[in-house]
Amino acid sequence: MNYTKALHNPVFKIISTAAQQLGVETFVIGGFVRDFLLERAFKKDIDIVAVGSGIELALKVSELLPNNPKVQVFKTYGTAMLRFQEIDIEFVGARKESYQTESRNPIVENGTLKDDQDRRDFTINALAFSLNQENYGELVDPFNGIVDLENKIIRTPLDSDITYSDDPLRMMRAIRFASQLDFTIEEKSFQAISRNKNRISIISGERIVDELNKILLTEKPSVGFILLYQSGLLDLILPELTALNQVEEMEGHTHKNNFYHTLEVVDNICPNTQDVWLRWSALLHDIGKAPTKKFNKKQGWTFHGHEFLGGKMVKQLFERLHMPLNHKLKYVSKLVMMSSRPIVLSQEIVTDSAVRRLLIDAGKDIEDLMTLCEADITTKNPTKFKKYHNNFKIVRQKIVEVEERDHVRNFQPPISGEEIMSIFNLKPSREIGVLKEAIKEAILEGEISNDYEAAFNFMIKRAVKLGLQPIEK
Repeated sequence: MNYTKALHNPVFKIISTAAQQLGVETFVIGGFVRDFLLERAFKKDIDIVAVGSGIELALKVSELLPNNPKVQVFKTYGTAMLRFQEIDIEFVGARKESYQTESRNPIVENGTLKDDQDRRDFTINALAFSLNQENYGELVDPFNGIVDLENKIIRTPLDSDITYSDDPLRMMRAIRFASQLDFTIEEKSFQAISRNKNRISIISGERIVDELNKILLTEKPSVGFILLYQSGLLDLILPELTALNQVEEMEGHTHKNNFYHTLEVVDNICPNTQDVWLRWSALLHDIGKAPTKKFNKKQGWTFHGHEFLGGKMVKQLFERLHMPLNHKLKYVSKLVMMSSRPIVLSQEIVTDSAVRRLLIDAGKDIEDLMTLCEADITTKNPTKFKKYHNNFKIVRQKIVEVEERDHVRNFQPPISGEEIMSIFNLKPSREIGVLKEAIKEAILEGEISNDYEAAFNFMIKRAVKLGLQPIEK
């Protein structure tokens, strides 16, 4: 069957002309072909394979394109890349690969198109359209990948054990594609993932996290995380999560399965945010529950302090997986530490003081925190579900009212420590902290308004009790 309609962009004809001039067979392969056949949106990147030098082909294509776009050459990998009409086009020479057990970096040799298709991770990614003039647009499909597309199957072209052992990242990619495309991993292939799961140890944290991010950004991340769990990979990558997958009973008391609850929370939050770090916060919000779980006869099962410990565990997890140790870590850790605050607030009488404290502590992340806490409502009791959501509406309304009146979001004390030192002619001392904290508490409790004059007058009165007098100017 011919698919010239897929090749309507003029760049394909130019690549074809360049290939003809160089005398090399050329094909577009991989994700572009797969997504066209699935009628998915084009993601602005194209992979071109040449039976010859991919670098030479890229340079020739650049010569023929308007404005001769710059070619980035990666000699070590035998690849080149250029950008045309906001499309990233990567060129590679057809190759065959062999692997050593301690590395996922292959030993590469020149090869045929068939060799190149053999080395692909899945049959649906080995599909190619010809760019050669004699059969332009013809589908090259040696592994019946088009049938796997129709049947929604993830399958490796060659022996699954070899495919996954050679490059263990492919195990993560199989699960990610299953999650993204709503496909099923072929049974033999999934069993091979389980058998080879320990090979994931040779993959860097950065590459693992890249796949986890893509799973988290799918419509229903629980699909991918359940596959990771069933394969045994999740226990190696995120043991903090799998530790939640246990339910104990003591004297007739049980607690919910916090692992499946967590996945439900992640799915719940997805319609309301595309922010991968907010989704990470949902994924990790209960990780402190496994190490803080205790039982006593009066209260049953408790998880006291799990939010605080969970926030600390986030840092350890980020370090282990080589995730960014910057504002993204601080954001996720903060939301995990605060993940129960609005929930507790919604179950009590909502006081102005409590809302002020929540606003000050959450700052600019208050909306994200509320979104997380609303996703945390997973009760199947419709009466409770409605009640909890109504309570959150009350909290949200109170937040608006308090913020409009008191302006405490991203709170900064009206009087700084430097000013206190100047007013009372003090050197750094305990008294400065005492006065700053007293001003903050007075604002939080509504004793004074959040402005300089009210804070100054309050400070002078409180300073007298500490035996301090302002110096005369």
